[in-house]
Formats: sequence, structure tokens, C-alpha cells
Amino acid sequence: GREPIKTMPRPRKHRQLWHEPQPAIFKPVGVQLEVLDRVTLLHEELEALRLADLEGRRQVDAAGQMGISRSTFQRVVTEARRKVAQALVNGLALQVEGGTFRVAAVRWHCADCGHDWNMVHGSGQGQPELCPACGSRSIRERSGEKR
Repeated sequence: GREPIKTMPRPRKHRQLWHEPQPAIFKPVGVQLEVLDRVTLLHEELEALRLADLEGRRQVDAAGQMGISRSTFQRVVTEARRKVAQALVNGLALQVEGGTFRVAAVRWHCADCGHDWNMVHGSGQGQPELCPACGSRSIRERSGEKR
């Protein structure tokens, strides 16, 4: 017999998040965390829930914002909903952590010195007023580039 050919699984594509994720644990009242079983909700699963259920985005739009296909988005949001329901129905702790993601960056450009720089979207820094290289106020968000 011949040995079957072993293939490497494709590496997971990074999902794009629009806010710096914060680890969190949600648990039933009156039960110590140490005695609870936990369900882990990945940061990209929480983002999928935010886009689909909180913001009411269409799947194709939400998938585009996360940088994944619509079918992948469907799988991610379905798994997220299953985990949240499992935690609520069975009285488990819901732990938000981990995943395969990167936080989106807003790209800026100085018209005077040509300096380009990125700022993490959702970092709370807001729009820059001055170029960090030359101090000019002639700055704008770079457009026409894939985020």
C-alpha cells in the first residue's frame, strides 16, 4: 500500500477587528468563578456578534469589514451564538479571549513632508492634529487603500 499524502491545513486568515480587544469574563451571579466551567468566546466571534446582532449589518458587509468571506463570517457568527447560548442556558462562565485577528489601522499622510503613519482604529486617540514628523497641520487620512 501507498502512504496517504499528508497536507498541511491552510493557516487561519487574520480577522480584522475595529477595536482593541479587552479580555472579559461574564458569569452567573452568586457562583464563584473557580467552580464554574467556562466557554471561551474568541475576540473575532464577539466582533461578528457585534456587527450582526448589535449593529444589524448584512453578512456580506460584516464579512467585508472583518476581511473574511461571507461563508466564513456565517460560520464565525453561528459558533459565537452557540457559545453564548450554551453559557446562558447552562449557567457557565463566558470568557472572551484569544483568536486570530489584527486591529485595523487608520492610515494618515502629511501633504507637506510626505510622512505616512498609522493609528489603531478604536484606540481612543482620535484624529491627529499635527504630523508627528514635521508638525504640519496639512494632514489627511490616506484613501484608496485596502484597510
